[in-house]
Amino acid sequence: MLGALSLIARPMTSQRLHGALLILLSSACFGVMPLFGRLAYDAGANTQAILLGRFLIAATGLAALMGWRRTTWPRGRLLLGLLAMGMLGYAGQAFCYFTALRYASASLTALLLYTYPVLVTLIAAFWLNERLTRRKIVSLLLATLGLGLTVGDALSGSWQGVAFGLTAALIYSIYIAVGSRLTPQAGAVASAAVVMAGGALMFALAAPFSPPIWPSGLSGWLAVAAIGLLCSVVAALTFFAGLSRVGAGEAAMLSTFEPVVTVALAAALLGERMSPTQWLGGAVIIAAVLLLARAPGPTLPE
Repeated sequence: MLGALSLIARPMTSQRLHGALLILLSSACFGVMPLFGRLAYDAGANTQAILLGRFLIAATGLAALMGWRRTTWPRGRLLLGLLAMGMLGYAGQAFCYFTALRYASASLTALLLYTYPVLVTLIAAFWLNERLTRRKIVSLLLATLGLGLTVGDALSGSWQGVAFGLTAALIYSIYIAVGSRLTPQAGAVASAAVVMAGGALMFALAAPFSPPIWPSGLSGWLAVAAIGLLCSVVAALTFFAGLSRVGAGEAAMLSTFEPVVTVALAAALLGERMSPTQWLGGAVIIAAVLLLARAPGPTLPE
């Protein structure tokens, strides 16, 4: 949040200001997803139904956009690679994330997922042979400290939520590391469309073994639709549009607005409360991400 405010406070061209507002809008869209997830759960939906609905809606919306823009679909090995990313990477991350929401608060789940930029740095260092600079090492230490403070009070009551939340962050980190090689070849919109289609295919194949239980009321259906359209399609498109205007480093810093949105709305609308230690831990995690965003090298989007 401090990074977002500092960027907006500096003099900006109209293009950079437009880009910053797009990134903040994207972060807000991503940030409200846990709340819609809770609404869908309260309406009787299970994880299988929420995610099948999410990926079907998102894939349909992105495919329609590709048709309108006459964008070429990926082919061959690139297509198979992106489908695998959706079926194994994004579907696995989404399953763990929404399962974490069943056991832990929306605030804690969002903060746990937001350790992924630090995990990406570790994966890039050991798998892609990127150099660990002093700034990156300090970021890793800060993130570790923040994580310990954040989960410390939660382990006694929602260790399952912590476990699924951290697993979601780990899977997402691997997904991003793989995607950094494939996404540039296909383009942002085409990659997102195929990945979402892969996620829909995975949950459709799993349906006979884990039948979806759909929400019983209009509010639940609207929540699932919002997760698919607002928190997936709109969030991704506004992020990439803003990214092209402000660059990866500033986009990453502005994206720290996402967990702030989740924590604030969870407190206001769901009555969730975090302990002072968890607040401190969340602040340290965000500080680590902000420091990491200022390090040289590309920062990968959600």
